[in-house]
Amino acid sequence: MPANFPMFFFLSFGAISFFSFLAVATWVGTRQKEREAFYESETLKKIADIQRGGTNPAVEYLLEKEKIDRAKRTEGIKLGGLINIGVGVALMIFLAELAHRNPVYLVGLIPFFIGLALLAYSFFFAPKN
Repeated sequence: MPANFPMFFFLSFGAISFFSFLAVATWVGTRQKEREAFYESETLKKIADIQRGGTNPAVEYLLEKEKIDRAKRTEGIKLGGLINIGVGVALMIFLAELAHRNPVYLVGLIPFFIGLALLAYSFFFAPKN
């Protein structure tokens, strides 16, 4: 029996466990999205049965949902930008303390400027309403 057999056994068991977890997590996520789509279609059917004057409440519902989704996406971009800026600053501080003579801390500018670009996009270029 080779000396590294226990490590091989451990790694193979870990790989099987990891990919089994991924399969179950993907299946659960898919089922949840399917359920949400079903409930949304049922809601739209019920809303479409209601008629108010000349407006269609189903169209109003879809427009409002689109507006909410756009706002969530913009907020996610803002949060991503702030996180990137924080990571960039922390990386610059860490690398400045780690290597005093070399300017390796400038690597932290990469996530910092990515975060600034995300924030600039969310405030100036992202579609409004």
